[in-house]
Amino acid sequence: MNVLVIGRGGREHALAWKLKQDGHEVFVAPGNLNMDGMTCVPIEETDVVALVRFAETEQIDWTIVGPESALMAGVVDVFAANGHRIFGPAKAAALLEGSKAFAKEVMREANIPTAGYETFNDKDEALAYIEAQGAPLVVKADGLAAGKGVTVAFTLEEARAAIIDIFTTDKFGAQSRVVIEEFLEGEEFSLMAFVSGEHVIPMITSQDHKRAFDGDAGPNTGGMGAYSPMPHLKEAVYKEAVERVLFPLAKTMVERGTPFEGFLYAGLILTEDGPKVIEFNARFGDPETEVILPNLASPLLDVIEAVVAKEPYPIEWRDEYTIGIVVAAAGYPGQAVSGQVLSGFDQLPDDVLVFHAGTTRDMNRVIGNGGRLFVITSTKPTLLEAKRTAYAALETLELPETFYRTDIAGRALARIF
Repeated sequence: MNVLVIGRGGREHALAWKLKQDGHEVFVAPGNLNMDGMTCVPIEETDVVALVRFAETEQIDWTIVGPESALMAGVVDVFAANGHRIFGPAKAAALLEGSKAFAKEVMREANIPTAGYETFNDKDEALAYIEAQGAPLVVKADGLAAGKGVTVAFTLEEARAAIIDIFTTDKFGAQSRVVIEEFLEGEEFSLMAFVSGEHVIPMITSQDHKRAFDGDAGPNTGGMGAYSPMPHLKEAVYKEAVERVLFPLAKTMVERGTPFEGFLYAGLILTEDGPKVIEFNARFGDPETEVILPNLASPLLDVIEAVVAKEPYPIEWRDEYTIGIVVAAAGYPGQAVSGQVLSGFDQLPDDVLVFHAGTTRDMNRVIGNGGRLFVITSTKPTLLEAKRTAYAALETLELPETFYRTDIAGRALARIF
């Protein structure tokens, strides 16, 4: 089939790679010049008219949406109105990610376990609330913030600064609302699913590492690395999350008249009271995509077509572990350095994959031009083997003005050994 992937980052590179492995002709808009073997199309993710025109001209059989910006631009609505098959939620359903306040309302209606919260449209009211509540607590910009609009505030000073940032700067886009949540303690994990209406096909678990530096230090980022599956997460916890989170969410969205279709991401935390939802995303997680798809033995489009048809599907996963390490530009998640020459990729062993994100190409040189530059992954029979292989590969590369965490999957390995 001819398949169009919308996006340009590591997530979209992994989606395109998997589709290519499954034997499809793959186009990526706008893509990345380092996505070898893919046809990149110079169309922006939010240029809905041009994307539809391209799908018609090239007789695209399926379109898969990667980034949240395209979803909130209504690309799914327009494709569907023009009779094109596209996998992703309509704009009304994508509001699960586009508004944290909306997501909280849905969770409350569906009786999904989550943190207690209050929503504020006024800065002074939000500041007064945190003074009364005390720390720790969590401050979230309501709209899209590229994974960086959340502050886990352990002091009132941190909480005040986060609220002022949200209301008085454009750091997270034009924000006029903030969600303040109770702080939950426990281990975080990601659980995603293929969803269409009330039909849900869960994926295997994964764990992201949000903080910039080793030991979960530093600011929140879009994700500094991940691994999949989680060897220490009990099957009972997984089943509880599927039954109490994924299915009720899908059912409630249908009942509200905004059925969800696409990749549903649930960011969870395992508390003493069981798994609770931290956030929902309306698309595949990043960098979770890069570690989940290498373990998917079933053809990706077969799963998508089955869930859209509301048919059962015996999804198959490889009995292996994948780890992905994000290499970021110096300065990320703030002002990232760009223009650095990254080299050594042609010498990497065959048992590692590189999914490019914030890079470009010039005269066959890989050049940094973003915050998170690329994800290097390894898939092995054990998590320890995968980790050793990926880090050994990283050490062979020349990566000036970059950094990466050295402890991805460390918590899991400590639990195993």
